[in-house]
Amino acid sequence: MSQPSQDIIQKTQHLRDQLNDWSYRYYVLDDPAVPDAEYDRIYRELQALEAEHPSLVSPDSPTQRVGDVPLEAFDQVQHEVPMLSLDNAFDDDELRAFDKRVRERLDVSGTVDYVAEPKLDGLAISLLYVDGELVRAATRGDGQTGENITVNARTIRSVPLKLRGDTLPSRLEVRGEVVMPHGGFAALNARQEEAGQKVFANPRNAAAGSLRQLDSRITASRPLEFYAYSMAQLEGVPEPATHSDMLDALRSWNLRVNPEVRVCAGVEALLDFYHGILEKR
Repeated sequence: MSQPSQDIIQKTQHLRDQLNDWSYRYYVLDDPAVPDAEYDRIYRELQALEAEHPSLVSPDSPTQRVGDVPLEAFDQVQHEVPMLSLDNAFDDDELRAFDKRVRERLDVSGTVDYVAEPKLDGLAISLLYVDGELVRAATRGDGQTGENITVNARTIRSVPLKLRGDTLPSRLEVRGEVVMPHGGFAALNARQEEAGQKVFANPRNAAAGSLRQLDSRITASRPLEFYAYSMAQLEGVPEPATHSDMLDALRSWNLRVNPEVRVCAGVEALLDFYHGILEKR
């Protein structure tokens, strides 16, 4: 097989960069740059070039999201930083009591700024990036031990295969939630019912079941989305000063963050955010 010319190499890289940039615009910035048909056209062009010149295929190519061979089982992953669960407040008074404890322990007499966002109901996962490349994805499991679901996480288009930016961390572990939006859930159940297959009880079960398929091609066919909400490890760049700074850094590196995130000055602003989310629901 002949070696690709420099023009072919440059064209392949240009198409790959174009598709990755469009994905960033679509999933992270919520600002689509082109119609889906144009994305699909360029995707097929890249696919054809890589098929003709396999040496040009790279792990971060949009064409490399789906594996070919189903797994026999998931390997276990020991979390270097435990994946803990969240505590709850069931009414306004409990939240005010929490705010009081926070201010007492910080020895702050005034208000404390909080970062608020909706709690999404899906499956918590960890994404590990080394030198900007996605090298591992794992479920929460029992908080100490999860399952290696890297091949499946790669099929989710809002999970970047490669970070972007001028200054990237040498090591970054991101925590976030994989969810299935209601529209996608309804469409999936309609397809399941039409095919005579079992329908899912709710979007959370559908998301969890889709992400734990041993055949990544099944996962790729499911309407899954990922939202990042925290970091567990960060090396090679300065640590963000605040939680909101951390979310801004994640966005800048090509990771999707919930668009409803708000900084709330004090517990009353936090309660306003909460009641506003209830109205939207």
